[in-house]
This record gives sequence, structure tokens and C-alpha cells, in this order.
Amino acid sequence: MIHTYTYTRISPPLREICRYAGCPEPGEAETAQIHACLAEAEGKLACRVCFTELPLPWDKLPADSRSLQVYLTGCSRILLFGATIGLETDRLIARYGRISPVKSLFFQAIGAAAIEELCDTFCRDMEQAYAPARLKPRFSPGYGDVPLTLQRDIFALLDCPRKIGLTLNESMLMSPGKSVTALVGIQDPSETI
Repeated sequence: MIHTYTYTRISPPLREICRYAGCPEPGEAETAQIHACLAEAEGKLACRVCFTELPLPWDKLPADSRSLQVYLTGCSRILLFGATIGLETDRLIARYGRISPVKSLFFQAIGAAAIEELCDTFCRDMEQAYAPARLKPRFSPGYGDVPLTLQRDIFALLDCPRKIGLTLNESMLMSPGKSVTALVGIQDPSETI
């Protein structure tokens, strides 16, 4: 069964926005610009997640991936999820890319920080839901030796286009751009090493 969550209040931390924008020590002008962009983005993020739990082994996982073998040690099941903050951030980035590159940069950083915050929030929610089992940090296609082509199987299983409006093109690029797919290893208390 595929589940979906919608998050209405995702607030990316200012320090993360600054880090993604490449200004870890923002001045007054940069801080004011970021706050103006945050105000413009207010209410425009469509933060959605679709997910399912699968027993291991899952036949779509690449058997020759050393990274996954290490990551899944001690796990008997996984959470598989897709997450997106929606198209509006992509639209803001594109619009301001033509008229204000600085604002476009800050919207890019806001989007990156927002999708990370969405994934972190979802994973914290799942840690509570699955307690006392231990959830490992999320692991996405493209990490280590896991091919990006695993995205196709994740999208097919989760039905991301219908469930959360997330699509994948032939080059493995997701749309909306500020989106993530990942798996989360689940270690039951008796399996924890």
C-alpha cells in the first residue's frame, strides 16, 4: 500500500539557506533579500511525500552494490519514499533567473533547504512511528555505487506522478527539481548490531 502525507508547515532553517546560497556569513543585505524571498514563497510550497514499506530482499535493489550491502546490514525491511516541494519553486527560480539572478540564487537555496527539511521531518515522523525499531539515515539512488537508474523502479512502485505529481525523465532528472527519492533501512530491536 502506498501512503501519502502533505506537510503544510515546512520552514527551512536560515543557516541552511545561506549555506546552499554560498554565503555562510550573510550580511544585512543578503539576510533582508532571503527574508523577502521567504515571504514571497510563503504558502507556495506543496510539500508532499509518498511512501511504502517493503520486506528485504527487494528484487529491484542492485545485488552488486557494495554501498547498499553495507547500508542494509541488520535490516529486514525498508521504507521507500518520494518527496517534493512542488513546482512553484522551480517557477520562481526560472522567473527570477531572467530578471534578478540574486533572487534566483536565493530561491534555489530556499528550495534546496526546504526539500532537505521536508525529508528530515518525514524521517523524524517515521522514527516515532516505527519506534522501538531503529531507522537508518536515508539513502538515495546515486549515492556510492547505487545507480541513478534505480529511480525508475522507485517511481514505478510508488506511482509518484499520480500520488504526488513527481515525474522522472529519461535522463533520470526529476520534476519538480526540488525533489528526492530515497530508501530508509529499518532495524528491528532484535536485529540491531
